[in-house]
Amino acid sequence: MLDIMNDSNWSIDNPVAEIPVSELRRARRAKISRQVRVRPSDPRDDHFEDLPVSANASKHGIYFNSRRSNYYKGMRVFVTFPFTSAHDPMNCEYLAEVVRVESLPKNRFGVAVDLKMTLNMNATGKPGPQA
Repeated sequence: MLDIMNDSNWSIDNPVAEIPVSELRRARRAKISRQVRVRPSDPRDDHFEDLPVSANASKHGIYFNSRRSNYYKGMRVFVTFPFTSAHDPMNCEYLAEVVRVESLPKNRFGVAVDLKMTLNMNATGKPGPQA
């Protein structure tokens, strides 16, 4: 728990500036290596299907490494996590937004996505948000 009353770096004029980024996360991350399928959701973006492996995940997001250089902050994507095959009925697909892209060694990129909503099939068989 963050104790701002006993933190000498905290000030009333700028209360968020000194709080470490890790303290601002909505949920803890778990180191988990599972295959992810990522596809752009905006038809204006070039179509691709990326199958990276996750580095960590939380209830609200996934971080993975990719060789693809066409991810950008604000990009909307469809994310299937965990992904086993396109025909697996247990796949869980999300609409997500890329919130961070980092350059990594060996022409790789670290990509963080924020999961916005689930897009699994509902009882009528039509895709849509789940309640």
